[in-house]
Amino acid sequence: MDVVKKKERLEIIVEDIVYGGNGINKSAYENYIIFIKNGIEGQKVLVEIQKIKTNYIESKIIEVLKKSPLQKERDYQPISGAPYYDLDISYQKKKKIKLVFELFEKIGKIKKIEQYYDTFIPSPQTWHYRNKMEYAFSSIIYDQDKKTDIDGFGLGFKKANTWWMVENLHKDSGLFDKEWENHLFEIRKFCEKTSLPAWNIPQKKGFFRNLNVRKTHKKNQLLIELVTSSNGLEKFNTKKFTDKIISIHKDRIAGIIHTINDDVSDRINYKNVISKTIFGTDKISEELLNLNFEISMSSFFQTNPLCAEKLYKKVIEYACEKTTKKTQNNSKYILDLFCGTGTIGQMIASQQKNREVIGVDIVESAIENAIVSAKQNQIKNIHFYALDIKRFLIEKPELKNQIETIIIDPPRAGVSKKSLNKIIELNAEKIIYVSCNPSTQARDVQILIEHGYMIKKFSIVDQFPHTNHIETIFILIKSLDNVS
Repeated sequence: MDVVKKKERLEIIVEDIVYGGNGINKSAYENYIIFIKNGIEGQKVLVEIQKIKTNYIESKIIEVLKKSPLQKERDYQPISGAPYYDLDISYQKKKKIKLVFELFEKIGKIKKIEQYYDTFIPSPQTWHYRNKMEYAFSSIIYDQDKKTDIDGFGLGFKKANTWWMVENLHKDSGLFDKEWENHLFEIRKFCEKTSLPAWNIPQKKGFFRNLNVRKTHKKNQLLIELVTSSNGLEKFNTKKFTDKIISIHKDRIAGIIHTINDDVSDRINYKNVISKTIFGTDKISEELLNLNFEISMSSFFQTNPLCAEKLYKKVIEYACEKTTKKTQNNSKYILDLFCGTGTIGQMIASQQKNREVIGVDIVESAIENAIVSAKQNQIKNIHFYALDIKRFLIEKPELKNQIETIIIDPPRAGVSKKSLNKIIELNAEKIIYVSCNPSTQARDVQILIEHGYMIKKFSIVDQFPHTNHIETIFILIKSLDNVS
C-alpha cells in the first residue's frame, strides 16, 4: 500500500537541492525520496503529490509556508523562469559545481571527476543578462490575491507548475531588459483595448498568442515579434500597434514583425506561417569578440551574450591546446557541429587561418545567418552546411582521419547514439563538447571514453544565474593507445 496518494497534500521541509531544479526530502517517509519541483533548501512547503514510484515521489509546490534562511529580499517580480532569484549568487555557484561533479560520477561513471576540473566561469552580469524573452498571452490569468485562476487578459509568463495560465508581468523580473519589462503592462493594456481576445491555452483559440523580444547589447536595440492567429485579423490595426511600441521605446526599436500562427502548437515553424515585417528590419546584429553576427527571430543565438564571450574564449583556448601527438594524416579540418549561427566556428576560423572550419546545423535560417555573418566578418576559411548531423557525416566519409578538432554543441537531448558513433569514426585528435545539459553530456562523454578518448579538463559556465541551468565545456583527446 502506498504511504501517500496521488493529489494528496503534505507539509514538508526541503532538505537539499538536486540537479534539474528539484528540492528533495528524504526523511518524511521511510524508503521514499520526495522530489519538490523548484524547492529551495530550508523552505517549509505545502506540496501536492504528482507521481508515486517504487522508491520516490514527485510533487509540486502549492504554497511556500516558510521561506528558507537562504532567501533574500529582492525588488524584482518573481517569475517561474528564475526560481533561485532570491538565493545568494555565491551559494548558487557552490551548488552548481557540486551538482556537476555528482552527475559525472553517477551518470558518466567517472571517478574523482574533480581532478579534471579547470575553472568556474561566472556571468559578467548577474541581473538583466538575457538578450531574448518570450511572453505569453492568455485569457486565463493567476490572481495573486485570490490565489486562483480567473478569466481576464494576461501577458507574462506561465505560472510555475501550470501550462494553462499566465501571471501578468507588472514590473522588471531582473532577467531581461528593465525598461522593456517595466512598460510591458502598457502593451498589455493596449492589446486588451482592441477587444480581440488573448489566446485560450486549453481551448487553443483566440487572437493574441505571444510577444517575443530580442535585444542587442552592443547597440541596445530591440527586435519585436507579435504572434497572433488569423481569427480577427481584419480588426487588428498593425500601425496603431507599431506606433504604441515606438511611443514607449522610441529609437530603441530596430524592427517589429507580425507573425500569424494558426497551428495549435506555440512552437513556430517559420516555413508554415506568414511572417511580415511591419516596421524596420527583421534582423539585428550582435558583436562578440570583435565579430558581428546577424540574428533573426528564428535563429539560435546564445541567450547571455556577455557570458557567451567568456564561454567562447574558453572553447578557443581548448581548441588551441597542444596534444602529445600529431595525427599521421596531418589533419587540417576543424568541424563545428550543431553550429547555430556559426559563432564558435567563425571565432576559431578568424584565429586559426591555416585551418579549414566546417559548420553544420539542421536549422536553415541559422545557417543563412551564419553565411551572411562570415561574409561580413571577411572570414574565408569557413564553410557551412544546412544538414542533419548524421546525414552530413554519412555524406562526408572522406573526412575520416582529416579532422584535428571536433566541436560539439548539441541541444539538451545531447548527441544521438548513431551520430555519436559517426563522430567517433572520424578519429579526430580532439573533441570539445559544449553542453547546456550536463546529464546527457555525462552519458555521451562516457561513450567517448569507451571508444578511446580521455578527458583532459573541463569548465563550468554559469550562463543562467538564478536558474537550475548549467553549461559545461569538456576537452577530450584521443588516447595514444587508440590511434587508428
